Amino acid sequence: MAEQIIKPDVNFINDIIAAGGESVKKCFQCATCSVVCNVTPEDNPFPRKEMLAAQWGLKDRLISNPDVWLCHQCSDCTAYCPRGAKPGEVLGAVRKLSIEHYATPSFLGKAVASPKALIGLILVPVIIFIAAIMVQGNSFFPEGEIVYAEKFMKVPYIDVIFSAAAIFALFGFFMGVTKYWKDLTKNIEKSSNPWQKKVKGPMIAMILETVFEFMTHKRFDKCDVTNDRSKTHLFVFFGFVGLAITTTWAIAYLYGHEFFHIQKTFWLNFGESPYPLYDPMKILGNFSAVLLLAGILQVITNRRKNAEKAGSGSYYDWLFISVITSIVVTGILSEVLRLAHVRMVAYPVYFIHLVSVFFLFAYAPYSKMAHMAYRTTALVFAKYTGREVK
Repeated sequence: MAEQIIKPDVNFINDIIAAGGESVKKCFQCATCSVVCNVTPEDNPFPRKEMLAAQWGLKDRLISNPDVWLCHQCSDCTAYCPRGAKPGEVLGAVRKLSIEHYATPSFLGKAVASPKALIGLILVPVIIFIAAIMVQGNSFFPEGEIVYAEKFMKVPYIDVIFSAAAIFALFGFFMGVTKYWKDLTKNIEKSSNPWQKKVKGPMIAMILETVFEFMTHKRFDKCDVTNDRSKTHLFVFFGFVGLAITTTWAIAYLYGHEFFHIQKTFWLNFGESPYPLYDPMKILGNFSAVLLLAGILQVITNRRKNAEKAGSGSYYDWLFISVITSIVVTGILSEVLRLAHVRMVAYPVYFIHLVSVFFLFAYAPYSKMAHMAYRTTALVFAKYTGREVK
């Protein structure tokens, strides 16, 4: 056997504990976790080896380890662990630290993960939107009919602010995933299984297959303890997809009318908002909002129901859940309060909605939303190397 030099990092052990993996030291390597896991490959399965690496503080073996992301935190391992070591929670903590490690700029990775930095992170969009309202010369409580896009925050200002946030987020995702992929291809050995090493097609085919797998949440169906997560995650995911389509549709309405002079036709209301409730774009938006609300409420319910078996989750988990809840609740209330003409409440609620949406997307590469990018990258790498369930 070749000599191996290990470099334990006590600080990394403490970081895992602080990030929600406080039970890591309870593990006594019985391998129950790897036996009950339904998503782990049979060849060198997880999470037993990851638990050992975490106990020893072997940061270099965890941060760029694709198995940390192949874990979908089904919590079967946590439920059946005879020592209460909660491997699912420990790997969740490692994923958080991995996002911090690859974050660009790095200070945002630490800030989003720290409760102490929350107020500062919220103040950034608050100041931006207050400044935008003042520059426009608008009142914080405009008189008369409630028209958010005209009297409170004009569309060009919203477009500029959120376009800048989107560009910043895309840059963060690109830099983080690029560094992660570089480490993956440098440090991880390919599977020795000859069947798995057979050619699976071009990289683009692997990416498309992985994206489809991600969108259908196929692997979540293999979970036992929290198998209802598949449905709730799909609700949240497709709620977001529907709202993204709605936003694009609204942009087409607005700028299609302004630049191409497209007029209202049948039930397609090109022009400025607000749009009638019977408009298909509004129907899609409202349906998507209800879908997202149902999904996130079920996520909260499931977490509380399974807390004893699967763990209640860390600050990092609940921050993400809270932001999504704020977005969907304030979004729905903004429409209801506008229709009810409750002016003094409608505008503050809409302001909170804008702040929440900015928070989610500008900080996406550093929050739990980054799971989409890193997990997809790890799944692509698993196909690339043959490291997947046989």
